[in-house]
Amino acid sequence: MDRAARSRLAWKCRRGLLELDLVLERFLQRHGSSVGDAELELLWELLDHDDTDLWEIVSGRSERYDPRLASVVARLRAG
Repeated sequence: MDRAARSRLAWKCRRGLLELDLVLERFLQRHGSSVGDAELELLWELLDHDDTDLWEIVSGRSERYDPRLASVVARLRAG
């Protein structure tokens, strides 16, 4: 992922919930450089959820998301 794409992703990961910010920031720090194009597209799609729904998904309270996003959700949950 090039520098511009990484910056756009970091900006999109800034949310209105502190909990989400912490999870997404940690994910980017640990895995940001290893995110491939296919996973990046899935992450962008996941980030299109509103904050409340996204938190429910990431925290494991909801399984109501497209099954294609399961690998990204699992990585976010694992930290």
